[in-house]
Amino acid sequence: MTDTDPAAPNLSSPAHGLTYDVVVVGGGAAGLSTAASILKRRGGITVAIIEPSGSHFYQPGWTLVGGGVFKQSQTRRSEKRLIPAGADWVQAAATGFEPESNLVHLSNGSSIRYEVLVVATGLTLDWDGIEGLSETLGRNGVTSNYRYDLAPYTWQLVQTLGRGNAVFTQPPMPIKCAGAPQKAMYLACDAWRRRGLADNINVSFHTATPGLFGVKEFVPALMEYIQRYHIDLCLKSNLTKVDGKNRVATFTNVAEDGTKTTTETEFDMLHVVPPQRAPDVIRNSPLAGEGGWVSVDPATLRHTKYENVFALGDVAGTSNAKTAAAVRVQAPVVAVNVLATLDHKPAVADYDGYGACPLTVERGKIVLAEFGYGGKLEPTLPTWLLNGRKPTHLAWMLKEWVMPVLYWDGMLKGREIMVAPHKIGTPR
Repeated sequence: MTDTDPAAPNLSSPAHGLTYDVVVVGGGAAGLSTAASILKRRGGITVAIIEPSGSHFYQPGWTLVGGGVFKQSQTRRSEKRLIPAGADWVQAAATGFEPESNLVHLSNGSSIRYEVLVVATGLTLDWDGIEGLSETLGRNGVTSNYRYDLAPYTWQLVQTLGRGNAVFTQPPMPIKCAGAPQKAMYLACDAWRRRGLADNINVSFHTATPGLFGVKEFVPALMEYIQRYHIDLCLKSNLTKVDGKNRVATFTNVAEDGTKTTTETEFDMLHVVPPQRAPDVIRNSPLAGEGGWVSVDPATLRHTKYENVFALGDVAGTSNAKTAAAVRVQAPVVAVNVLATLDHKPAVADYDGYGACPLTVERGKIVLAEFGYGGKLEPTLPTWLLNGRKPTHLAWMLKEWVMPVLYWDGMLKGREIMVAPHKIGTPR
C-alpha cells in the first residue's frame, strides 16, 4: 500500500491479513537494493519492507573506521531516507513464516500476506558464542570492527598501543566478509610500522579455517604481508573464551591428525570476530535448509520448495562470499525473477556466485579478490588495469571513494551499474 505522496515512504502499521504483491523481510543492503530494483522496473505494484531498525549502516566501511580512515558517522544513515519511493516501511521484526499460507508474522502482533516473498534478514552475530566475550567488549583492550559502536575503539587501541601482544581472530565459516578479520590486522600493523613500533608489538592471527584465504590465487600476496609484518599465523585455532580482566584469550587448536588442544594467550589488544549463524526466526521456520540458512537454488535464488519465495544476501543458503558486492549482483537477479513470478512465468535470470573482498593490506593498497562459485576468478576490470592478485593503489581508491558512492547512490536506489541481471541460457 503506498502513501499519497509517491516520493515519500509510508510507515505502515498493517492490520492482520493485509496483502502486498511483494514483501521484503529485511531493510539492509539486500532488502533495500532488491525493493528498489523491483520498483524501478515496474511501478504500481505494492511492496512492503519489514525492518525494525531506524538506522541503516554501511558495514563495509567499519574496517576503515577501525583503521582510522573513515569517521564513524560516514557509515550510518536514517532508514526512512533510504526506503524507495512506492514501498511501505513496516517498522517491525518478522517473528514467523507460514509459506503454505503466504504469511509473515510480525513483532507488533500483526501479519502480512504476500504474493511473493523476498527474505533478506542478514545473519546473526553470536557474541555470546564465545565465553566471557560479551562482558568485556569495548574495554580491557577487547574490540571488534563487526560492530558500529566498537570500530572507533579499534582505532583507539591501535593508536595507544606501544608494545605488547596484539591478537586477531577469525571464527569458523561461514561469516560475512571473510577477509575482514585480516583487514583489521593489516591496517593495525601498517599503522604501527609507520610509527616505528613494529618491533615492539607481537601480532598473531588465530583463524579457525585451515588456510589464510579460501581462494588460493590470492594467498601468495597475503602471505607476503603476513611475513612483512612478522605475524604469527595460527591455522585451525578457534577462540573459545575471553578473560578480559586478566587479558587472556583461550583457543581450541586442531592438529593435522584431528587432535584438539587448548592454549591460552595473553593480550594487550584483542580484535574478535564472533561466530555467525542464521537468525533464529529463519532457523526455526519452514524456509530453513542446511545450517539453518534459507534453502534456495544457487542460480535463481528461488526457494527449493516454495516457488514464490526468494532469498539473497547473508541469509541465503548459497556458497558465495557473504559480501555487499555479492548483494549488488544478486539484487537485480532476484528482482527480475520476482517480477516473472508475479506474471506466473519461470525464472529469467541467474547468479554465478560473484563476490568481492577488498583486502586492505596497508593504508593505500588493497588486494581486490573477486570470485564466483567454486573460487572461479571473476575480475570486473581487465588485469592490465587492475590485477586483483597484487596489492594496488587503484583498488584502494575504489574502496575509499567509489564503493561508498556505488552503495548509497547506486545499489540502494536500484541503479545497476555494470550488474545487469544475466539472462538464463545466454553466454556470460
